[in-house]
This record gives sequence, structure tokens and C-alpha cells, in this order.
Amino acid sequence: MSKQLEAQIHHIHDIVGNALTQGKYIIFGTGSTQLINAAIHALSPHNSSSPSIVVPLIPYYPLYKQQTEFFQEVEYKFEEDASLWMKKMNNCSNDDNIIEIVTSPNNPDGKLNSARFQHPNAKAIYDRVYYWPHFTAISAPADDDIMFFSLSKLTGHAGTRFGWAVVKDEIVFTRMNKYLSVNTMGVSHESQLRALHLMKVIIDQAKEGETIFDFGYKTMRNRWEKLNEIVSVSKRFSLQKLESQYCNFFHKIRGPSPGKIRYMRHFLFYDHKH
Repeated sequence: MSKQLEAQIHHIHDIVGNALTQGKYIIFGTGSTQLINAAIHALSPHNSSSPSIVVPLIPYYPLYKQQTEFFQEVEYKFEEDASLWMKKMNNCSNDDNIIEIVTSPNNPDGKLNSARFQHPNAKAIYDRVYYWPHFTAISAPADDDIMFFSLSKLTGHAGTRFGWAVVKDEIVFTRMNKYLSVNTMGVSHESQLRALHLMKVIIDQAKEGETIFDFGYKTMRNRWEKLNEIVSVSKRFSLQKLESQYCNFFHKIRGPSPGKIRYMRHFLFYDHKH
């Protein structure tokens, strides 16, 4: 079953064109959140005298910090902001290990971020859970060393608790697998089976020309337009401007349809003049 599910994941990414997965390793996790910590563990040197620095770019999903600090080991520690840490780089040697969490599209502001740290010991892990055509325009397939996706953002089945990582390096893949085996002994067969059935439905729909992404985009776009209408009547608040972009999946320019807006303060701007 796992091999079938892995094949379906490759197939869906090929259909959508949002990630290059062929020739890479696929790892299952209990949601993408578990996989992120597995990657941090795998990328941290186990024989270094100084811990790796784990940094996201503000604004970031709060669970990154909560989870990293909760499971914090001697091999890594969390720092608040990639931008602030960049300013400290002049005082850092090339021996300092940086693990940058890059969320693209970002949660909560929807921006397509990219890694900022480029020195030899800097590594980036990409949270791509929102990189689907119902949330953002697909401009090109992602080809990151480590990237994460989840069933929750693909189909909305958050309760199934299923995510996957696409990994280039075999050593990192092996270390992540070992972490997950010790942590939860893998992903339940029930979750894998449900994910397999859901992905088969998506693939079958794509063959008929109508996909979940068409429905998802229309739904999310409608919600974003309604939110714009509500905020537009306010004299104190304005909404973040998101530009229309060409989408390779839909083969047209499409308006913004960002995902779940959990933290509205990052989308709304307050006018202090009123």
C-alpha cells in the first residue's frame, strides 16, 4: 500500500506541476508538522560542539517555534527571526550551522518566500503545504532539497493527519526515517489507506477534466472577494494587496485566493489617522 501511495503522490505532483519529485525520496508523516521536526533533527550535526540555529522569517506559523523548543535537543536551538539573524552573520564563522524554515506560500501572509542564507553550512527546509493551485498561482515546479506537503491543505481532510516530505539526499532521508520510526513507529495504515483513496479520486477527476482545484479555487477566491468587500467599507482598516499572477496549472492569469487566514493581523492594516 505504501508503494501505491508513493506512486500516487508522484502522479499528483506531475499533474499539478507544483513540485519535481521524480528520483527523490518520499517520506510519510503524521501531518507535515511532524516531518519538519524530523528534518531539523536529520540536518543537525550530531558531532558538533555548537547547536544548529533554526530560524524562520517573520511572520511565521507559531507552531514552528513551539514544536522546535518543545523537542529541543543539544543539536539545535530556535531563534526568532531570519532577518535579525542575518544581521548577526558578520560575527558568525562559516562553521555555524543554519537551518532555515522557508514557508512558501507563507502562512499567514501568503508570500512566496525563498531561502535567505547562502553560506556553505546553511540548509533550507521548505514548507510547501499551500503550494496548490486553489491557494496560489503555480509559477514553476518547486525543486527544493527538502519540501513538505499535507493532505489537510490538498483536500481539506485535516483529521486524517497525513503529510509527506520530498527529499533529495539519501542520508537525510535515512535520518528522517529513523526519527519517525522511533517517534511514532510510522504512519497508521488507516491514514495511508484514506490518503490513497482520496488521491485516486483526484487523479480520476483530472482525467475527466474537472478537478478539486477548480472547485477549491472558486471557493477560496469567492471568500477572498467577500472579505475585500467587508473591509472596503471600513475607514480604519485596509486589506493586504495581493497581485494576480499567471498560473501554469490553469493556463491563465488568476486572482488571489489565499488559504485559511488564521492571523488576520498580518492581512489587515490599521490607519492611525482616523
